Amino acid sequence: MFLLEDKASAIALMIVALWCLGSWPAFFNVLERRGRLPQHTYLDYAISTYFTASVFCLLLGEVGESSASSPNFIDQLGQNNLPSVVFAMLGGLALCSGNISMQYSLALVGISVTEVVSASLGVVGGTSVNYFLDQGLNKASFLFPGVGCFLVAVVIGSFCHASNEADIRAKFAHTIESGAAHKPLVEGLPQKSPTDWSKHCRGWLKRGKTIVEKWMPLVVKHAAASVKYEHVNDEAPERGKYEAVPDKAPELHFKNESSSAVGSAVYLEHLEEVRAIKVRGHSVMFGLSVAFFTGSCYALFSPLFNLATNDQFNLLEDGVPHLSVYVTFFYFSTAFFVLSMVVQIYLLYHPMMGLPKSSFTAYLKDWEGRHLAVLAGFVCSFGNVCQFMGGEAAGYAAASAVQALPLVGTLWGVVLFGEYHRSSCKTYSLLGAMLLMFMAAVVIIMASATQRT
Repeated sequence: MFLLEDKASAIALMIVALWCLGSWPAFFNVLERRGRLPQHTYLDYAISTYFTASVFCLLLGEVGESSASSPNFIDQLGQNNLPSVVFAMLGGLALCSGNISMQYSLALVGISVTEVVSASLGVVGGTSVNYFLDQGLNKASFLFPGVGCFLVAVVIGSFCHASNEADIRAKFAHTIESGAAHKPLVEGLPQKSPTDWSKHCRGWLKRGKTIVEKWMPLVVKHAAASVKYEHVNDEAPERGKYEAVPDKAPELHFKNESSSAVGSAVYLEHLEEVRAIKVRGHSVMFGLSVAFFTGSCYALFSPLFNLATNDQFNLLEDGVPHLSVYVTFFYFSTAFFVLSMVVQIYLLYHPMMGLPKSSFTAYLKDWEGRHLAVLAGFVCSFGNVCQFMGGEAAGYAAASAVQALPLVGTLWGVVLFGEYHRSSCKTYSLLGAMLLMFMAAVVIIMASATQRT
């Protein structure tokens, strides 16, 4: 089997893992904002993840000669290594639980804050446990100051989210106080009474009923027509800024992208209407609680994977070699896949957070966005392979640096989803401080890496 033995290659793989594990949640966020049911997305993601993991394990695990001390993938599957298999599968269950809760946390508090809180808790818990499991393999003088940076990032991230929520409330308050924030310009079509026509044109820009409509009558366009909006307050963009565009995420697409449009009250109203998980009405603490649960699950899976590969408790019988990274990852992914399928099929018929009921038949027929969910599974699985290979070579505590995925996730949040657009100087200052702490943490923790002998 293929073994990674030098520290430089291990660090390179950790950097690749950082980008992969920070990018796949963006695909989930895109699909949720398009209105696709999260249960459908996760089922596609789980199947893709398991298939990708199996292919990598089989290919890399069968490379080279097999020996008694280092058997290849197929040979090791038949050995008596049940205690290590149990640890590997528990790790998969922990990661699956974290990913499922992350899916809802992404909608409640956004990709930036979700990855900040969950990854930081994962690093704090996972790094500390892995350091002692590896018997001080990584340099404590670098490792724990890096963990301290992650702790600070958790606190700053929480304040950043609270400040951004206050900014959003201020936007809506300003919209209501200033009267009509926008009005539709319907060209060549009869006016119709306000109605929720989202049922008839899923996948297109849907007006729904906004807060402003409580104070003024508003006409709604025919589903097949293009809608344009004219802003009538002084701060709004010029006429014709908004237009209905199919197959965009979020559905509100801007003909001329600008920070004055993204993040506005009108933008957020339309996003709330088309997205699958309705976030308005949930408290800041509820969203952060989901993110904290996600982080707690992430803190468990890496130490469990470490126990499976290195048998620190000496549970294996004499003469039985430790599980390789590839066999461990196969059992890890198998448990992940089984729990994912069970939970998501249950949620199809018993959904949470006000989502509509679905069915397995409806899931099979739902091809909208399936390619993105499959791609998310491939990226996540590839990132996990790189993380575990790097951890086995240079210490799992150092490999926890890949949980600094908010460095990547925040980039996607700002560029793709307009998070933090038109926020206050206070929010921007907190966001910058948070990212600086993450960059410092990554550099310091990477410096603690030591080649495993």
